[in-house]
Amino acid sequence: MSQVIEANCPILSNPPWKGGKAKYRLGLKPINLDEWFDATISSEVYKHKKSLIDFKYDEVIATTTDSSESQIYLSEKISGHNEDYPDLIANISLQVPDDLCIIQSTGEQKLLAASVCSPSYWNLKEKIGKSLREVHKPVTSLNEKIGNPIEKFIANAPINKPFKRENWFIHGDSNRYHLEPEGMPKTPIEKWVIRSERETLCRYHEKYTLFAINVRFSKFLNLLDYPEAANEMLCSLSTFDDEEIKYFGGENKVSKIKSFLQSHLRN
Repeated sequence: MSQVIEANCPILSNPPWKGGKAKYRLGLKPINLDEWFDATISSEVYKHKKSLIDFKYDEVIATTTDSSESQIYLSEKISGHNEDYPDLIANISLQVPDDLCIIQSTGEQKLLAASVCSPSYWNLKEKIGKSLREVHKPVTSLNEKIGNPIEKFIANAPINKPFKRENWFIHGDSNRYHLEPEGMPKTPIEKWVIRSERETLCRYHEKYTLFAINVRFSKFLNLLDYPEAANEMLCSLSTFDDEEIKYFGGENKVSKIKSFLQSHLRN
């Protein structure tokens, strides 16, 4: 399902790469509990989620056999679920726009239960039951820059105190459902979109932490109306190492983005 892109999307006025920051870093900031979920679920996102849960349940919902307690405790934090799916996480997920991933706060910190309807290069069936270290294993530098710090953070995080970070990608379309890396998009660069992810971590119970991801989109071409943000993206792209370039879509994709922005910023 393609996302309808807002004309005045706030992504570009306050981008995740602001200041030319490295993309692959933890960057968590504390927020108030009432800011944990910063938006109500739109009818569009609700329909997207419900369609996937109804017709591709095993692709977007996954749980471990020992995850029931973690889901019950989460249901006490996010109320209003009236659906009757086999797993409580599926019912909960229709109440918020975010994708939801429950992580064990102690021990091996494995992924216990999740509803992921808007993945970006992320296959839930391959990740469920794995530790955070295993989840980030395909990209070694991600373990060093994000995986290891997140493990320490979750183990020591205060209860009921959410934190947020921002992440971003560039895709060839506004499809919410990208299971596998697309490499170089087949569409012209003028049709590409920026995918921004508002990610939150909240240890909602001593034993459990929720990782939530709210996805928004902006037209890549609109970035030219924000020259400061465009320059800062160039700086951020320059921080990528070889593994991060590959994960982002490859050298050709990154080079094309850089060349496009540089040529237009000179004019």
